[in-house]
Amino acid sequence: MLKRIRAVGRVAEAAPAAPDGGLSRGGEFGGSIQVRHVDAGSCNGCELEIVSAFGPVYDLERYGVRLVASPRHADVLLVTGPVTRNMADPLRKAYEAMPAPKLVVALGDCARNCGIFAGAYGVFGAVSDVIPVDREISGCPPSPEEIIAALREVSGR
Repeated sequence: MLKRIRAVGRVAEAAPAAPDGGLSRGGEFGGSIQVRHVDAGSCNGCELEIVSAFGPVYDLERYGVRLVASPRHADVLLVTGPVTRNMADPLRKAYEAMPAPKLVVALGDCARNCGIFAGAYGVFGAVSDVIPVDREISGCPPSPEEIIAALREVSGR
């Protein structure tokens, strides 16, 4: 078995070309970004796609994008779902805890415009109603490829 592994070597898909420019406002992040994910009230469809994007198949970390556990360590706030009444204040606090420079990405139709939850009793509004949004990713849920492309655009890598 080891002989065969040595004969074949490493097999992996080539990385797509780097995006033009980027939203990193002049390269402040140096090509790598730390992402804090906040579920503001989603159905967890977007979370499954985020897990896939960071999993071994798509491996988003190879582009310098890393998930962190605290907003104090984050460059980018990745928000999913419509903002519920109970999550409006925690979302504001997470945004305020982030050091500058900071970007906010609204992931999915629910984060962009409340999607199918628009007008529901417990929904406060879209992410842009609570904090400023720099980038939106459409889809219900968006595919891992779309998530990777958007975060690569943010990082510039």
